[in-house]
Amino acid sequence: MTEPQTPPPSATPAIVWHRVPDTKWPTAEEARASRWFSPVQLGPARARTRTWVPAMVPWRATEDGFVTPAVLDWYGRFADGRPGVLVVEATGIRDVPSGPLLRIGHDRFVPGLRELTKTVKRRGDGQTLVFLQILDFLSIRRRPEPAKYFSQHLSLRNAHREHAAKLAGRTLTDFETRAALAALPREQLERALSPRELRDLDFGQRVEVGDLHLPHVRDLPNVLPSLFADAARRAKDAGFDGVELHYAHAYTMASFLSRTNARDDGYGGSIEGRQRLPLEVFAAVRAAVGSEFCVGARFLGDEAIADGSTIEDATAHAVAFARAGFDFLSISKGGKFDDCKQPKVGEAAYPYTGPSGHECMPTVRSDARGPFSRNAHLARDIRSAVRAAGFETPIVTAGGIASFEQAEAILRDGHADVVAAARQSLADPDWFRKIELGRGSEVRRCKFTNYCEGLDQKHKQVTCQLWDRDFTDDAEAATPRSQDGKRRLVAPKWADDARPPS
Repeated sequence: MTEPQTPPPSATPAIVWHRVPDTKWPTAEEARASRWFSPVQLGPARARTRTWVPAMVPWRATEDGFVTPAVLDWYGRFADGRPGVLVVEATGIRDVPSGPLLRIGHDRFVPGLRELTKTVKRRGDGQTLVFLQILDFLSIRRRPEPAKYFSQHLSLRNAHREHAAKLAGRTLTDFETRAALAALPREQLERALSPRELRDLDFGQRVEVGDLHLPHVRDLPNVLPSLFADAARRAKDAGFDGVELHYAHAYTMASFLSRTNARDDGYGGSIEGRQRLPLEVFAAVRAAVGSEFCVGARFLGDEAIADGSTIEDATAHAVAFARAGFDFLSISKGGKFDDCKQPKVGEAAYPYTGPSGHECMPTVRSDARGPFSRNAHLARDIRSAVRAAGFETPIVTAGGIASFEQAEAILRDGHADVVAAARQSLADPDWFRKIELGRGSEVRRCKFTNYCEGLDQKHKQVTCQLWDRDFTDDAEAATPRSQDGKRRLVAPKWADDARPPS
């Protein structure tokens, strides 16, 4: 059975407000006997349970990409809850400025990352595997003031000059041409600029993998395999149990896999062409780290954009990845620039603000299908295709996971092999441990309003509205706080974690 496809962007489904469903929590015995709390083999690595905290960017690194005490606190707090796998945030493979995001593009980052893995192992009592998600991304500019766009950003073409000269009745200098274009009303501007130029004006300039006129973009297939391989080697040196290649959402590798990739150099167009660089990257990584280090990938089961990749593309990618020897495949959805909301002047486009962003992080304000387990059918179809091709590669699903009952049903029905939860784990980092101890009634349950995503969008330190103003355990004002001092940066400690279940 195949789920209904995501409605096209032109469709406007009725908005329905859903509430987080009530649930029945298992006893400790039921949890121990469950699929979710059973072990799973991920290539060379064995996870104690099938519980998984996927990568989330908390904006706690230094501006130079180094690990900070706040980074250690963030991941240590998740490790307190004993997930089977904890994936560290998207970490840049290039040695270039990228703000307060972790980086691994040089050996100087390894000591801090090594301290991170030690923290997770210690806080998780050695029960949690820790993977590093590694990615590449292309440049994006903030939406410019129109005057600045025309004076500095727009690359003048003869068509611009001819259009401006025709309106003026004389030949104009380039300076005059830019000024004339800037003065045009919107209706005329739409005739003077190309669709790409209009997009750059309205959303900010964004480099794409199809921009073969740019030497550094044309050279990506020659550069990226070694960059990813070096990053994976550093991750191994830092004590990680594996890496997750970030092939999802709005970033470079996802763009190569996308049906929108029309490169004509052998790295686009056909599905084999689109898979070529992702497979070459994996081969380089595997050669660098060997067979005893876990290497998987996160990619999209559906781009959820017009003319984008669908589940048919995703199943083909998954079979190719399984055949190549990926140790796990983690499935996401959407999160693309193509349909994002227009940013304010001076701000950058954010790929989780449009319809595809909702599909990636569905909220209680949804359509009739609702947000809970919304994307599990993608993992199901991918897993079926991989199994039919003769491979046992574990499939990870995520998206609106709010309870033990949901996760166990997904595993029982064969839709996935591992069930991940990001926002619920942020709401209560101890929730896996509480369930395992038969204390599920004490779980702090996510509201799925995307308060956390709103902070991420503004590049603010990510927290949860359910605990970030709770200072009841902060008698000596020792709890690390946000830069404005108003929010705590880690969830309060579960004080009763040693008490036996009632």
